[in-house]
Amino acid sequence: MGFTDLLADTGLAVLNNWLLTRSYVTGYAPTQADVACFKALQGSPDSAKYPHAARWYKHIATFEDEFSTLSGDTTKPYTAYGPDFAEVTLNATKVPAAEENDDDVDLFGSDDEEEDAEAVRIREERLAEYRKKKEGKAKPAAKSVVTLDVKPWDDETDMIALEAAVRGIEKDGLVWGQSKLVAIGFGIKKLQINLVVEDDKVSTDELQEEIQEFEDYVQSTDVVAMQKL
Repeated sequence: MGFTDLLADTGLAVLNNWLLTRSYVTGYAPTQADVACFKALQGSPDSAKYPHAARWYKHIATFEDEFSTLSGDTTKPYTAYGPDFAEVTLNATKVPAAEENDDDVDLFGSDDEEEDAEAVRIREERLAEYRKKKEGKAKPAAKSVVTLDVKPWDDETDMIALEAAVRGIEKDGLVWGQSKLVAIGFGIKKLQINLVVEDDKVSTDELQEEIQEFEDYVQSTDVVAMQKL
C-alpha cells in the first residue's frame, strides 16, 4: 500500500515526511498524483505539526484551476502513491554504474511487455555479474528520519541557547538536520528539528531523555514523525 488515511495523524505524518525532501508527490512537476493527495486532504494540514505537507498543499492549491490539464493517471487513488512504491526504471541497454553507486544500478531489462531473447540474455548476465560483485558486501545500516519537537518552559527561554544545546549532542550514527521555531501560543515557540539516526546505534528514547536533561531550557520533547530510509 501507499499513503494511508490522510485525514488521520498517522497518514499526515507519513505524507509530511515524504515531502521533507520533495516539492511534489512524484517527479519534479505537479501531476495527478498531487491532485489525488490534495483532494484526499480536504483542507490544508496544520502547518505547526506538518510543515512540509502544509507547504506542499499551499503550492499545489495554486494549480487548482489547472488540475484537469496536469499529466498522470486520473483514475489512481492517493493510496497508489507514497513511500511503499519505489519506482524502478527498466532499461536493457543500461550498464551497471560504478561500484560506489551500486544502490542506483539499473538491473533489469527492457520495460516492453515482450522481450527478445538477446535482451533477456543481457539482463541475466548483468544480474549474475551484479550478484557476484555484491556477495560479501555489508548491507547499508538501517536509518530513520525523525522530526522532533523540543518545547521550552516559557516565552523567556533563550531558544538560541536551547538549540545550541540540542545540536551539541554528538553521537555515532546521529546527524542533525534543518530546524525552525514554531509558535504554540502565548508568545511561546517550540524548536522543531529534523535528524537522521542509524537505528542500531541511536535510540530516540534515550536521545529525548538526554535533551530533557537541559532543564534550564527544555520542558519536554515529542517525536512528531519517524520514517525509515
